[in-house]
Amino acid sequence: MTLDGLHRDVVVVGGGQAGLAMSHCLGARDVPHVVLERERVGYAWSSRRWDSFCLVTPNWQCRLPGFPYAGDDPGGFMLRDEIVGYLRAYAASFEPPLIEGTAATRLRQRTDGVFEVRTDRGTITADQVVLATGPYQVPIVPRAAERLPDDVVGVHSCEYRNPDQFPPGAVLVVGTGQSGCQIAEDLHLAGRDVHLATGSAPRVARRYRGRDVVDWLDEMGYYAKPIHSFADADAVRFRANHYVTGRDGGRDIDLRAFARDGMRLYGRLTAVDGARVSFADDLAGNLDSADAVCEGIKDGIDAYIETTGREAPTEARYVPVWVPDIPERELDVRAAGVTGVVWCTGFGRDHRWIELPLFDGRGYPTHRRGASFVPGVYLLGLPWQHTWGSGRFCGVGDDATHLAEQIARRRAGRPDLDVSWLAGTTTSTYPADDWTPTRTVA
Repeated sequence: MTLDGLHRDVVVVGGGQAGLAMSHCLGARDVPHVVLERERVGYAWSSRRWDSFCLVTPNWQCRLPGFPYAGDDPGGFMLRDEIVGYLRAYAASFEPPLIEGTAATRLRQRTDGVFEVRTDRGTITADQVVLATGPYQVPIVPRAAERLPDDVVGVHSCEYRNPDQFPPGAVLVVGTGQSGCQIAEDLHLAGRDVHLATGSAPRVARRYRGRDVVDWLDEMGYYAKPIHSFADADAVRFRANHYVTGRDGGRDIDLRAFARDGMRLYGRLTAVDGARVSFADDLAGNLDSADAVCEGIKDGIDAYIETTGREAPTEARYVPVWVPDIPERELDVRAAGVTGVVWCTGFGRDHRWIELPLFDGRGYPTHRRGASFVPGVYLLGLPWQHTWGSGRFCGVGDDATHLAEQIARRRAGRPDLDVSWLAGTTTSTYPADDWTPTRTVA
């Protein structure tokens, strides 16, 4: 079936949690729209996560518009296939105008102001467009990976499934963000010898003073705290997430404990020369910084308990269980029997199909809480789009509600929000309290 000639008031590109939340909010306002999904609902969760993957935030935080978590384990952590089931059940609950198996390949604006969304099934036109494609589109693997021996199996974290996909032997994991730490643990628990190149990502305790730390932070208002309230807002937006796990009911991820139990830790990977891999002398600093963030969060919880007079059990503070001696700066993968490498080095954006002046010099879209520099184009599902919860199940609905109201306002012929101030401004300029920071617009 061709989509040529189809026109809708709004085209939503992306049928993940952000796109579905947007559809629910638009439907509640009787705004004619269509949602385009390249694959199937839930595909990104099923295709880019490993077999033992689970949420790192409790199930109760899954509260998409009109569809809060209703299971019997609100404090638990949904497994990969359960997350996919939750999203598909959400779609079935309100039957959005969803077109699956359809990839958007070009977005442009005609001289009459109408937007054209070209797809692999034809071109749709729209008065307004919501980009709900998320920030994780292109796996990033450093060019250094090409210099490893050919018989060492290398995969990006989105391609990792389980320890058995590598030949017998040790595995090197590069990166200690959420994926890197959890994949290293998965390999470690399976009995594989693991070498882990650390980074600067912070960590957080799973539980503290009788509750999940997420429960405390939610009650303290952290997930609703707007990005512009931070003095270093631009840096906050691009920080790595804290590592922790929901596996087996949830627990801390303590890299020092891994090292105590036999995992080999290194600093940041700096070079690859055949079988020789080199690392920076920053392992101790990486571990100390992660611990400092974790303990700082506990400080905040302690202060909140004291200020509010809450009843909560006391708890001893963390004591490091392992401290590195002289750091190992090199690894001979042949001598160590390394047969596989997992590159947990993140993702980049691919916006080449968008032919609109939305982005700054680093490829980040300029926006006011999702309303872009181009009137009629909106973004949804970005980390820290407006709050810490924006890119999560717990906060994307608030952003979708806000954007749906803006879309309905424009559809009714009301003036667009003034974005003319953006030209030539920098991240430190805010005309109003609810504006997100942007970088210089070229």
